[in-house]
Amino acid sequence: MSSRIWLSVIILFLGLLVGCVSPPETAKVTQVVDGDTIIVEGNYRVRYIGIDTPEIRPVPEAYGMEAWQVNRQLVEGKEVRLERDVSETDKYGRLLRYVYVDDVFVNAELVSLGLAEAKDYPPDIKYQDHLEELESEARLAGRGMWAK
Repeated sequence: MSSRIWLSVIILFLGLLVGCVSPPETAKVTQVVDGDTIIVEGNYRVRYIGIDTPEIRPVPEAYGMEAWQVNRQLVEGKEVRLERDVSETDKYGRLLRYVYVDDVFVNAELVSLGLAEAKDYPPDIKYQDHLEELESEARLAGRGMWAK
């Protein structure tokens, strides 16, 4: 075979190989986008399952900056464990995951601090009862966005 044909075969093989790579189960966080979205190694955008934080763009909503800052403290530059529920991605192509740093369940921590609401996105509801319980506790205690 000519070198041109071999090159085409190699390019085709590499393309197939890249297409077979599955998203990571653990990865280093390279950027914290907002309170409930991060980017990890491999340029994967990850949206936290079961929660919703106030937005920081285009105009910051109340407690949006606080949620972003706490999320940064929890995960920025750290190795995280990414747990999938039912869905792989959302309609925007973001990976949907429960996120952990060591033994801290980040999704739950943000809810517990009153910086995120528990929000169900069926069919991904594995921990929804737990997240809703944490939201109720945060509301009763007046933490974060639930302050009076």
